[in-house]
Amino acid sequence: MITGADILVQSLQAEGVSVVFGYPGAAICPVYDSLSRSAIRHVLVRQEQNAGHAASGYGRITGRPGVCITTSGPGATNLLTALATAYMDSIPMVAITGQVDSSLLGRDVFQEADITGASQSFTKYSYLVQDAADLPRIVGEAFYIAGTGRPGPVLIDLPVNVQLQRLEVCPPKGKVEIRGYKPTARGNALQVKRVAQAIEASHRPLLCVGGGVISAGGWKELDRFAREAEIPVVTTLMGVGAISRRHPCYLGMLGELAGQTARKALAQADLLIVLGARLGDRAVSYQQLESRGQRLVHIDVDPAEIGKNLGTAIPLVGDCRLVLEQLLQLAPRAQSQEWMKELFARSHAEMVLPGERGLNPRWVVRELCARMPADGVIAADVGQNQMWTASAFDLDRGRLLTSGGMGTMGYSLPAALGAKLAAPDRQVAAICGDGSFQMQMNELATLVQEGAQVKILVMNNAGLGLVRQIQRDSYGGNCFGVSLGGVPDIQKIAGAYGIPAWRAADQRQALAGLEALLAEPGPGLLECIIDPCEPTMEKEETL
Repeated sequence: MITGADILVQSLQAEGVSVVFGYPGAAICPVYDSLSRSAIRHVLVRQEQNAGHAASGYGRITGRPGVCITTSGPGATNLLTALATAYMDSIPMVAITGQVDSSLLGRDVFQEADITGASQSFTKYSYLVQDAADLPRIVGEAFYIAGTGRPGPVLIDLPVNVQLQRLEVCPPKGKVEIRGYKPTARGNALQVKRVAQAIEASHRPLLCVGGGVISAGGWKELDRFAREAEIPVVTTLMGVGAISRRHPCYLGMLGELAGQTARKALAQADLLIVLGARLGDRAVSYQQLESRGQRLVHIDVDPAEIGKNLGTAIPLVGDCRLVLEQLLQLAPRAQSQEWMKELFARSHAEMVLPGERGLNPRWVVRELCARMPADGVIAADVGQNQMWTASAFDLDRGRLLTSGGMGTMGYSLPAALGAKLAAPDRQVAAICGDGSFQMQMNELATLVQEGAQVKILVMNNAGLGLVRQIQRDSYGGNCFGVSLGGVPDIQKIAGAYGIPAWRAADQRQALAGLEALLAEPGPGLLECIIDPCEPTMEKEETL
């Protein structure tokens, strides 16, 4: 005889799952009992939301769905923010939640919550399992849905009686066949040809790259295509890392952090090619783009994203890497030589100075990158620290993990944990503010327990810096509800978990702290004291 819980665990192993992140409870205990007898590594996080963020970090590095497990009721509802975060950023994830006995559903019994209904708007699909015999099929479908097309989270809600249900044998998985779900991978040949023709006719083309290129693993194809087609490249926040900062066609980021060269290119482009990006409001001004009448090509694996925010002249549905391969076969080349010379002649090397009033956080991030291997991973939190990190990120073959769509504080540390367990040989760092640190510092215990060598930088500017800046700039300086009171002592907090910690208030201390941090064989923490008035962006020289 075999139980539903055993079938679930065997199905996970059949999908190649070796690590799961979770937090147990009564309604998921049968699964945990079966999990204890398997070869799957269970990572006990300190709060269920962080199980989802850790699975996100794991999925982003491996390219396969990360797995998280929680119990019913509050365990499941605590997971909602992580599901929404993964959904907005198109991260492959399979979440498994315990549920009360099927016969008690709808009676408001202890720790009952309609998690499939609650998560409907930010999961790709969800299952409420009724029969253990369906589990091999459901798990197979869940992983297929989560990892194909536009990646995203899939939820499996598993009542405790189904976990305990006994069958004679484990049913076969069978071939995954989902009616109505047939994601497109290769681009339509006619549309690809139209894009190539538009490029060849263009004098001022601009390639806007988003996270879809990274999800598709299209780094090499993007590098080659930009060079051969002679098209300047800008990225969204989620596209940072898709192309090297030193690439001869790279102009920088779009949005609030855009340099003047990138802004000028966006304003003057006669052809805007959006590749794997939704063009959110943080990246562009819709009114400005619509008023310029630029011809827009939108390439994305999700047809629902194409034309959602801006009118599109040439829509092209397909996997970004495969579409780039198709375009490379046609070898289009823009008439952009003069424009490229003008753009890059007026561009200037970015100078990030240590800072006069204290530590310049962008300088700290740049110095960190200079000391990390080229394939390192940095997980950035949300707020000013996210902007500082994104603008200074400089790892040629590295990854920047952050919450771009949902903007979830408390993301960096569990995401870094997941990334480190996914790639033990890569150096991983988490960068957060003193506010977001306090939303996730309980996961310091998980780092120690799992021996995860994550390096942590806390940008301490004594408050909720981004909100404080908004209040200072837009609300007459009425800074309210943003002071953290100067507590806790972050070094002592780290010490309580047995993690070495250093504090830096000037350049000399910062350089020494970075050296000590990266040399530490286990997890370590560097607290960087940042002036509370340090702006999100530095003033740029006039071009």
